[in-house]
Amino acid sequence: MEKKVVLITGTNSGFGYLTAKSSAAKGYTVYATIRDINGRNAERAQELSGIDNINVVELDVTQDEAVKKAVTSIIAKEGQLDVVVNNAGFFGGGLTESYEADDIEKMFDVNLKGTWRVTKASLPQMRKQGEGLIINISSGLGRFSAPFMTVYNSTKFAVEGLTEGLHYEVRPLGVDVALIQPGAFPTEIFGKVTYGSDQSIAAAYGDLANVPEQIGEGMGQMFEAMKPNPQMVPDAILKLIETPKGQRPLRTVVDAMTGDFVETANKHVAEQHTNFLTAFGMKDLLQ
Repeated sequence: MEKKVVLITGTNSGFGYLTAKSSAAKGYTVYATIRDINGRNAERAQELSGIDNINVVELDVTQDEAVKKAVTSIIAKEGQLDVVVNNAGFFGGGLTESYEADDIEKMFDVNLKGTWRVTKASLPQMRKQGEGLIINISSGLGRFSAPFMTVYNSTKFAVEGLTEGLHYEVRPLGVDVALIQPGAFPTEIFGKVTYGSDQSIAAAYGDLANVPEQIGEGMGQMFEAMKPNPQMVPDAILKLIETPKGQRPLRTVVDAMTGDFVETANKHVAEQHTNFLTAFGMKDLLQ
């Protein structure tokens, strides 16, 4: 098996943590990036460092120079960079009107701009190699914007747009760019939900202000009844890695509970995207 070098962001918990362990078990050389490895995430960083094939790297995806330094150091050591999994992100809920501009900026800075920083730092090496794979973790909520999660959904809509266009731009250069669209899974992300800073407006919404809490309770009941396994996401990522270059789908839905409507939307968008690219003389990018 080819020894692939895999960079994964946000490995302190959730999908990133599971993907790091699963990739290492496959024999890949894994660079698991975590923010604050000497502070609040020290225990997780130490755990991952003790696993064969995993190298833990300090990385804050909101810092331009830190991203460039981390990616450059990995390439200098390994001489290659084969796979990037842009997983780092955080979830926000509540009344959309309660979000201030700074709240929105912070979420976009991690979920969208962080994804782009790591992608931009990685692309030169992948283009030089004539191959590589970038996997961006989106969401079913990057297709349909559910109420009371609106700002988070917006960041995932943006990740979808960034990935879809880039997918066609760099494919002729040998680089695949793909999306994973997970549904809801019982991971740590729901224990770290952020809300808008302006909670003073809640009273004006009356009973609607209680809906986000009701959504959380309903999701907990759904998890208990259906028991979706978060390992499905790393398994889908590994399947993409193992799929031959040029044959990887743009979007992969991973949602055992409500994924059908996302699959349907993807199918129709793909058909119309093909028509669009063909009409504007870019049919070759589809090959």
